[in-house]
Amino acid sequence: MCGIIGIYSDSPVNKKLFYGLNSLQHRGQESCGITVSNSETLLRERGMGLVIDVFDENKLNRLEGNLGIGHTRYSTEGGNYEYNTQPLLSFTKGTEISISHNGNLINYQILKTRLEEDGMMFQTTSDTEVILFLIARYYKDDIVDAIKKTMDVIEGAYSVVLLLKDKLVAFRDNRGIRPLVIGETESGDTVIASENAPIEIMGGRAGRNILPGEIVVVDENGINSYFHGGAKKPKHCIFEYVYFARDDATLDKVNSYNFRRRCGEIISREAPCDVDLVVPVPDSGIPSAIGYSQETKIPFAEGLVKNRYMGRTFIKPTQEEREMAVKLKLNPLRHVIEGKKIVLIDDSIVRGTTSANLIRRMRDAGAKEVHLRITSPPVEYPCYYGINTPSRMNLIAANNTVEEIRERIDADSLAFISMEGLQSATLIRDDRFCKACFNGEYPVDPVVI
Repeated sequence: MCGIIGIYSDSPVNKKLFYGLNSLQHRGQESCGITVSNSETLLRERGMGLVIDVFDENKLNRLEGNLGIGHTRYSTEGGNYEYNTQPLLSFTKGTEISISHNGNLINYQILKTRLEEDGMMFQTTSDTEVILFLIARYYKDDIVDAIKKTMDVIEGAYSVVLLLKDKLVAFRDNRGIRPLVIGETESGDTVIASENAPIEIMGGRAGRNILPGEIVVVDENGINSYFHGGAKKPKHCIFEYVYFARDDATLDKVNSYNFRRRCGEIISREAPCDVDLVVPVPDSGIPSAIGYSQETKIPFAEGLVKNRYMGRTFIKPTQEEREMAVKLKLNPLRHVIEGKKIVLIDDSIVRGTTSANLIRRMRDAGAKEVHLRITSPPVEYPCYYGINTPSRMNLIAANNTVEEIRERIDADSLAFISMEGLQSATLIRDDRFCKACFNGEYPVDPVVI
């Protein structure tokens, strides 16, 4: 789950990309980078860590150009290493190409092995390099044709922004699993990003979502759209709305905040409980807790104090880091919850360690009862499209019943929203969402021969 952005402008884009990446920081906190074009060559700066720490004034000043791309990384394929930091940069037939990618190729290993047998030497362990190499191999002065041929070969989830010295290009996989939006600012800049926030903070509005299988080229001729021709039934990742996207994100016609609020309303009806306070696990649990409170008339309370300088715990690369991050990030507010019966609202249970940690600490802070309500169904299957749940062994719901999970995390009661409830919260009747992490129905077969 990375954040990507591209900007085409008549003025310098270095600081615009910096601000845009900051608004996508929630999508990846391990590394980040920016590539710009000064019309003659591509200039790149990258580093490990948060955007605000990697880019100082000197680095930004070295990035002189009116079009560019950026990336915030959350590692799935390839691991968290400096050499995997994006954007990646390549040279082919006298042309420089830089790429930022959000998603995961399920046939990455097969493609990489075949390319290595052909003599290709890889500089990273990221599947993004396979995409870049294939585009470079097929490129013959027609970037759209090269991308189409690449899309014929790669399988999985991918939303991509690509930079040439005179073009900004974006494309999305044929099912639209990962999000990608395009919009224009008041000053006429074209902005393409994983979410609409970067467009809006620059004074623009997200015009539309880039469609599944669509290739968008922005250059001196304006904005032109092409299609791969292999479009499939849309399967947008529903976990984007459950957890990853910002509250202000509207992706493929679903607003994250309203979706989460409706999930809270729905689960309050599906699994009511007699409590004194509704307490959210911030941040993604807040809208759902508001919906739960409004629906039941049970008072809403901030029973957990959040350290705003901590990152997201689910996307830490190791279990030890996740557990420590929970302690550093969230602390129970004793004066609010002591002696009270609490319903704790959270977006998901993946490994179970965060929930167990929080419930134990809330009891230590004096909570009389702690009931847990989860606004997504049990996560029983790994995601192969860009979320770091590689094995069912790591998923508590894959190996335990709801009652067994309740006992392990020591909740007084536990309930998950139903699949029907989750679907109804989107306000979209047709099933255009990937729910493979909940039901095991993968839109792209994770085993590709």
